[in-house]
Amino acid sequence: QVQLVESGGGLVQAGGSLRLSCAASGSIGTINGMGWYRQGPGKQRELVAISTSGSSTTYSDSVKGRFTISRDIAKNTAYLQMTSLKPEDTAANYCSAVITCGGVRNVQVWGQGTLVTVSS
Repeated sequence: QVQLVESGGGLVQAGGSLRLSCAASGSIGTINGMGWYRQGPGKQRELVAISTSGSSTTYSDSVKGRFTISRDIAKNTAYLQMTSLKPEDTAANYCSAVITCGGVRNVQVWGQGTLVTVSS
């Protein structure tokens, strides 16, 4: 019943920027954490960035210093500010949240994904 919807993907030239958004809606109890994952051509899905309820953030080494994850708690929304984009950042980006819902802990939900394409 909980739904995550990503937006903000598109085509951008190398060196440019994009801001991804992920809005959660539905029967949300407590959001324990939200994060971004991606899967590029010929690659396995990998963690990009995650933000937990303990104010801790984690980034993939490949995006440190270039991407920033943030959250708007009141709006149940996560963002990923992507700067200095490189062609190797081309990927389908997925938002994920871990929630407590209906007394059940650690329920993970996923968005449908948004495509980021970076041209040389």
